Amino acid sequence: MGSWQATVMDYRHEPGGRPQGRPEGPLARRDGWEVHGGDGELSLTDAAGRVRWRRPCPGRPNAAHLSADRVLVTTSSFEYTAWGHLGPALLLDLADGALVTELRGEHGAALGAGGRFVLGLEGYGAFDTWAHDRDGAVVDAWRSYGHYVVGDGLRVVETDRRHPTGSRVVRLLPGGAVERGPLLADAQAPAPLVLDDGTLLVLDAGVLRAVGPELDDAVLAELHPLPPEQRHRYTGALHRTAEGLTATLVERHPTRMGGYSTRTWTLGLHRP
Repeated sequence: MGSWQATVMDYRHEPGGRPQGRPEGPLARRDGWEVHGGDGELSLTDAAGRVRWRRPCPGRPNAAHLSADRVLVTTSSFEYTAWGHLGPALLLDLADGALVTELRGEHGAALGAGGRFVLGLEGYGAFDTWAHDRDGAVVDAWRSYGHYVVGDGLRVVETDRRHPTGSRVVRLLPGGAVERGPLLADAQAPAPLVLDDGTLLVLDAGVLRAVGPELDDAVLAELHPLPPEQRHRYTGALHRTAEGLTATLVERHPTRMGGYSTRTWTLGLHRP
């Protein structure tokens, strides 16, 4: 896994900051069409900005995924339930917003252009991913869950909340098989970045790692390695920039409620 190298161009450690919530802007977009969501509502706008449909949403939409004539929306509930604040996952007809079916899951992704999706759930004995067809029927299932990356097969940067973690970067294969790649140190690694050649950049407990399409891996930069007993206090994120990427670690103060500080690295990416 030697096809990429990273160079730290700038580093800052500043007081303040908070773990990032849902990004601003549309939940999903394709060919000028945009799915928007607010508390209790979903809507679709066309390329001219006209609202094509609007419908109530039983909760707070947090992500949407488009495939052919279907849209899958994951939500958070306004009320605390047996699954915490997890709300229903809504499979909708893209043309008019009509409900096709309600599903249950926290993370999802579109699979190609056939109206198919994967949807996953973790907690209370669940650590599962299901493939659904355009009507919501389950067509495959795996014992894995996390951030889904479609391309070079279906890969998952797993997040399992276990200590010590058993999470890995894996590939999901037909028939429920799981090809296991490198073990991760962080039970809650943030969403990866995907480079043009299919390499995944993973911020793993303060270490930037590259995982190739064949699930081979290498350390690109030891930014701020986190000891196991401190990892629960940090929330990481990766973002692409014109020059390369930025990596952030937001640290919650160990004793002061509401106290945070933020470490930010600006990195250049290049091939050796």
